[in-house]
Amino acid sequence: MSASIVFHGLAAIAYGILALSLWLPIQKYQRSPHLDRTFRVGLLAALIIHGTGLLLAIILPQGLHIGWALALSAGLWLGMVVFWFESLYLRLDSLLLILLPTAALVSLITALFPEGIIVHHANNDWLRVHLLIALAAYGLSGVAAMHAILITVLDRQLHRPVQAIGQQNSWYRALDSMPPLMVQETLLFRLIRFAFIVLTLTVLTGIAVSLRVDNQLVPLDHKTLFTLLSWLTFGALLIGRRLRGWRGRTALKWTLAGFCLLLLAYTGSRFVLDVILQRGPFG
Repeated sequence: MSASIVFHGLAAIAYGILALSLWLPIQKYQRSPHLDRTFRVGLLAALIIHGTGLLLAIILPQGLHIGWALALSAGLWLGMVVFWFESLYLRLDSLLLILLPTAALVSLITALFPEGIIVHHANNDWLRVHLLIALAAYGLSGVAAMHAILITVLDRQLHRPVQAIGQQNSWYRALDSMPPLMVQETLLFRLIRFAFIVLTLTVLTGIAVSLRVDNQLVPLDHKTLFTLLSWLTFGALLIGRRLRGWRGRTALKWTLAGFCLLLLAYTGSRFVLDVILQRGPFG
């Protein structure tokens, strides 16, 4: 566990240094961050460090160890991995101005709150697959939620621009360097589609695990309820996009609602148990 804390701390430092390397040119009025080969290698190294910390924290001799902070960390890590591959094909450099500080903060939080529980039936292959897919769903939906917020901020910036260049602070210059809204909206709904597909697999593998472990088709617990509500929310958003052309603030509301429901399905309950109620690792 201590090794995981060290790796998460190193990941926080690495993400922080990478974030500064992008923000400093913005402060010096160099508008467009650019990911060169050195930066991409550095980001990949940070992802490897972060992933190693997760592996050491989750895979324990006595079983799988999961906590609220670890769930956030794993979800964001998977989202960052997806972004890294997307960035090879699309110019999304400026989005790292938001993602990198968030990744640094989440890694630091995970180092400070490493508590969790040991998952029962960890030797069940279906459960391992289910957990992996569920974490991928968390990561994709989380990045989609952050992206939706960013698009809303950019939309407001577009309609209320700052006239004088001298009045623009670093934040405004960072927003100006972002890709066009149409490109970002296309990426947002691509992320939402991936998240919905992975969330569908989460529901199906969850049913398989429940049948094998508890002989129940759908367990009556809060995790199942919130997961299904999240699945329905993302599905409704995609249908609304297809049939009625939903976008902008409507897409933001539905995306955030779906992510919050998914967050409550696991992370919220673990935060209450681990931090507020001070339940131990085996509580």
